[in-house]
Amino acid sequence: MKISRIETFLAPPRWMFVRVETDAGVVGWGEPVVEGRAEPVRAAVAVLAEYLLGQDPARIEDHWQVMTKGGFYRGGPVLSSAVAGLDQALWDIKGKHCGMPVHQLLGGPVRERVRAYAWVGGDDPGAIRDAVTAQAEAGFTAVKMNGCGRMSPVATRAEVRACLLRAGTVREVLGDERDFALDFHGRVSPSNARRLLPLLAEYAPMFVEEPVLPEHTEALPGLVGAANIPLALGERLYTRREFLAPLQAGVAIVQPDVSHAGGISELRRIAALAETYGALLAPHCPLGPVALAACLQVAFTTPNFLIQEQSLGIHYNRDADLLDYAVDPEPFRFERGALLRTDRPGLGVEVDEHAVRAADAAGGHAWRNPVWRYDDGAFAEW
Repeated sequence: MKISRIETFLAPPRWMFVRVETDAGVVGWGEPVVEGRAEPVRAAVAVLAEYLLGQDPARIEDHWQVMTKGGFYRGGPVLSSAVAGLDQALWDIKGKHCGMPVHQLLGGPVRERVRAYAWVGGDDPGAIRDAVTAQAEAGFTAVKMNGCGRMSPVATRAEVRACLLRAGTVREVLGDERDFALDFHGRVSPSNARRLLPLLAEYAPMFVEEPVLPEHTEALPGLVGAANIPLALGERLYTRREFLAPLQAGVAIVQPDVSHAGGISELRRIAALAETYGALLAPHCPLGPVALAACLQVAFTTPNFLIQEQSLGIHYNRDADLLDYAVDPEPFRFERGALLRTDRPGLGVEVDEHAVRAADAAGGHAWRNPVWRYDDGAFAEW
């Protein structure tokens, strides 16, 4: 069996799919994308395809080594994301060829259900209350929301109070039996994080995500010591080596993205590294059905897995939602806030190829994240 064709498709709301076809008729799918930078990733996939065409798709690890290390210049989100989507597709092919789900090829399942959380939005207490109530009534046992909007480098008392009010409102709705997480989204400076984290402790969030930007790793030991809250990060880290310093600093939860951090092959290695530090895995995944399916295959076989992000109903999904490109939604059926294990071969999702091709032919998308500024006109983190 040889790889005979590789195609990419841009599809709303901000996703990209890669289709890898073999001369035996087995087809694998992946999601290689950097949100807001899909076009460079598409070009990187085309460059990597020059190597993969004509190769045996079963040699996944060898291909991963060549794709990540075969060029003199390595790393970065664009290349890592291109590799990630192709890696997902190769695992999909291997599972389909063997007639087995990928989690069986990774050593077999350690759980039957994968707990997931839902995103909620809202800027005022009433909107937050309604959004959290709706997700709780839908059966989710955990939600996540942004901890703040634009925040001044040295937060005002009003900005601090707004963050605490968000946390208090969510905790009031959920009670003590369900969980919530706050995403600082890199919007919070190290000094603001040191101020906020102790104040948030009384609301007992499951974790605070990306408490500071990835370039402020040196601040993590102090934040871990001051927080009394599990800290999580990793959506903007792309290799296991980049996770080493945060784990050594005491980060409790790692959040690599299967579409950014080298695919299934690297995701499971990051999980194993985290396990040696007593840390848990909560994969980042505000993306489409193939990325989520790939995350689930890792989650089913990872002992130190905690919870899974998923994008159903997320605020980004304006022109399409999680299930719109899946032929059968059954692999993504939620039961009491969890996704059930299936034995469907490969990644377990059947992509609606007609819908994907039509979306790309219609222009795909050119999604860009917003650019925020402070009142004085200076750039602010989004």
